[in-house]
Amino acid sequence: MRVLLLPALLFTSGAALAHDEHYILDSDHTYPSMDVPHMGLSVFRGKFNRTTGKATINHEAHTGTIEAHIDTASVDFGHDKVNEHLRSPDFFDVEKHPEAVYRGNLVFEGDKVVAVDGELTLLGVTKPLRLAVSQFQCVEHFYFKKPWCAGDASASLERADFGMGKGAENGLGWVKLQIQFEAGLDEPAKPAG
Repeated sequence: MRVLLLPALLFTSGAALAHDEHYILDSDHTYPSMDVPHMGLSVFRGKFNRTTGKATINHEAHTGTIEAHIDTASVDFGHDKVNEHLRSPDFFDVEKHPEAVYRGNLVFEGDKVVAVDGELTLLGVTKPLRLAVSQFQCVEHFYFKKPWCAGDASASLERADFGMGKGAENGLGWVKLQIQFEAGLDEPAKPAG
């Protein structure tokens, strides 16, 4: 339920810009991950392997938006039987709900993005979810030679709030989200030669 993802899109740089910049989430380096209790005995850790998304930011106006789409069938706890059960109607019900979606607005303190106020849609249920943003930076990517932003975001939620109540009784429905993200500036293709 890590949606989240998403926050991969909280980019600020030192230079103030008078226009919106558009970023594309780097799916190869963005992994919403989660900690969940396993029957009150231990904590299981897993992630989603496929996330796509986009963000817009206006550095001068201190505004921005983010949208992340998480392929729920890509859930991966490193154990095939667990993954299969998580894809079933007991949990993510991937046949009926193939993706989770997070949409939000960037929250600034001065020039720094510190959070995203948004909504998570999971199993067809939409609820508010605030992501705290940490360890955020924007630099020129050494390989792609264009602006690139990266960081971490986190949040906690109760999965039963989204209709995922199996095994959530007695305080066992909490989910701690950790989302590592990277995103690159969406630039038009440069002419060859």
